[in-house]
Amino acid sequence: MTVRVTRTLDWVEPLAVAAGLADREGALCLLSDGGPNGRRSYVACKPDQVVVERMTPERPFAALDAEGMNRFVVGLATYDAGARAATGEREAAPGDWPDLTLARYPAMLVFDHEMRVVSAVGLGADEAAAGVAADRAAGWIVGAAMPVAGASPAAGFEAERPDGAYVDAVADVVARIAGGELFQANIARAWRGKLKDGVDPFEVFVRLAAGAAPYGAFWRMGERALVSNSPELFLTFDPESRRIETRPIKGTRPRNTDARVDAAHAAELVASAKDRAENLMIVDLMRNDLSRAARPGSVAVERLFALESFATVHHLVSTVTGEAEAGVGPAEVLAATFPPGSITGAPKHQAMRVIAVHEEPRGPWCGSLFLLDDDERLTASVLIRTIGFHREGEGWAFRTLAGAGIVADSDPASELAETEAKIAAIRRALVG
Repeated sequence: MTVRVTRTLDWVEPLAVAAGLADREGALCLLSDGGPNGRRSYVACKPDQVVVERMTPERPFAALDAEGMNRFVVGLATYDAGARAATGEREAAPGDWPDLTLARYPAMLVFDHEMRVVSAVGLGADEAAAGVAADRAAGWIVGAAMPVAGASPAAGFEAERPDGAYVDAVADVVARIAGGELFQANIARAWRGKLKDGVDPFEVFVRLAAGAAPYGAFWRMGERALVSNSPELFLTFDPESRRIETRPIKGTRPRNTDARVDAAHAAELVASAKDRAENLMIVDLMRNDLSRAARPGSVAVERLFALESFATVHHLVSTVTGEAEAGVGPAEVLAATFPPGSITGAPKHQAMRVIAVHEEPRGPWCGSLFLLDDDERLTASVLIRTIGFHREGEGWAFRTLAGAGIVADSDPASELAETEAKIAAIRRALVG
């Protein structure tokens, strides 16, 4: 049995605390914008257990069922591991990310943006051990100092393929849709580069945090680091109420500094039959995915085509819910739904096969980063607006992607422009 001890502390900005821990092993900051979709942020370091596993088709998230891996566990599942059942095996390449990485944190700071309080939470085999862990978390606040964004951290930001290659890929997918092969596929472009000498990935996270999204994240894992500013919830699961919720995003327009133009972009998105149809396809897909883990008849669409606005884009967001079947836990919910339907297409398996024709492995991008909190609730994001870093010599190399949902009436040039709008904040954070 795990004992929990909590110390209540005065408010301090989570980014300031994370800055003091950023160079420690396992440094973690799950940074929310504090809005309705992300009320809490989390900061921690030095996990006491790390599991790196290959995901199997039969039980891809089985590691979550291991003893002790049910609270304050952070996980990263790569897109490619989830797509393997559709796309088949391939030879491992240098720099490939592990399928599944799990880390358990015995101490964590929880920041409640609505109540403006911080909880130092410790877990242990008994009250004494949990108290020591809680005190350790409380001590992290001593080193808090709000970081200041410096000069552009990257030495370059280069597309892996020319624009024309993406336009041709979109045209091919449109032709496949016309031929009845599928209805929709999310096709992405990739960029890569290196950070300047002496620059750490956390500096990129600081620059992105100026326009924080509900599911921002920094996670240092040995020779790798993840930086994400995702606005998209993959799913939540509450083991007490049994509620599963997913909020797929489909439909995008760029923001504009002119308020009238910005409002016009938003209105155009809300009225767009193409974007609504694209969103509805993924809603239907997610209803089907949730039904694999939910009680029959419980899956429902609670919100359809809602407009949500972020720092650089407007999105259409829908909400699908269900009640988990008896005996279903986080591992089963993730297995039933991964990878997220909003970044694959429909039908899901055929869309992933088409994606594999046009893209190199995605790695962490469009996989999922998830947290099992101290009440065993699961929150998983879709890793869009995300950068994967790996050590290269004495410095850090990075790769990032942006995609668009391709449907029957997609215009290749417009879809290219959509990827530019989606990558704009990351481009500015790296070289702007």
